[in-house]
Amino acid sequence: MLRFENVGMRYGIGPEVLRDLNFSLDEGSFNFLTGPSGAGKTTLLKLMYLALRPTRGLVHLLGHDIALTPRSELPMIRRQIGVVFQEFRLIPHLSAFDNVALPLRISKEREDVIEKHVKELLMWVGLGNQILAKPATLSGGQQQRIAIARAIIAKPRLLLADEPTGNVDDNIALRLIHLFEELNKTGTTVIIATHNQKLLEKLDHPVIKLTNGELQILNNNSNIL
Repeated sequence: MLRFENVGMRYGIGPEVLRDLNFSLDEGSFNFLTGPSGAGKTTLLKLMYLALRPTRGLVHLLGHDIALTPRSELPMIRRQIGVVFQEFRLIPHLSAFDNVALPLRISKEREDVIEKHVKELLMWVGLGNQILAKPATLSGGQQQRIAIARAIIAKPRLLLADEPTGNVDDNIALRLIHLFEELNKTGTTVIIATHNQKLLEKLDHPVIKLTNGELQILNNNSNIL
């Protein structure tokens, strides 16, 4: 699914924020990404969803060597990746329903199928009564759940989530993680960046830790190579 070889990343002429990353993730794996603020978690996620290219080293993603992949093919790869951003990136003039439906409409799914799946998913994340609400009328936690629903509605091959439980209480956080786990059971590879140590202790998934731009594996049951 994903392999990094000697990857380093710096912004401009500054110091490297990521150094000598060497790891691979199996397809269908479920992994947490953790580390202190400023450790490079968001930068690592951006490399994974092709918002950035590394300063050095090789990134292999979904069977492609990104350095050798023509730019014209990158959108096709990105469409196989679902991303939950910290800042949500909801479209303000669209309702909750239409925000979540967007990936299915881009892929030209039938409207009856879209309506069924979007309503079911909004019910699951606790927003079944808010399908017509615009983002500005919703709380941060509600907007976050819409962003999560939008990221997973098309069942991507790879799901990347940057602090997806940061604006919700512990019960909702656990429910959202279980939703990611159900998606993972269908074959989606999941990587979740989080500071929530309680969450990490409750769940038995491999943990990648970034410290000062370098990577550590925290547990022994990891399928990270």
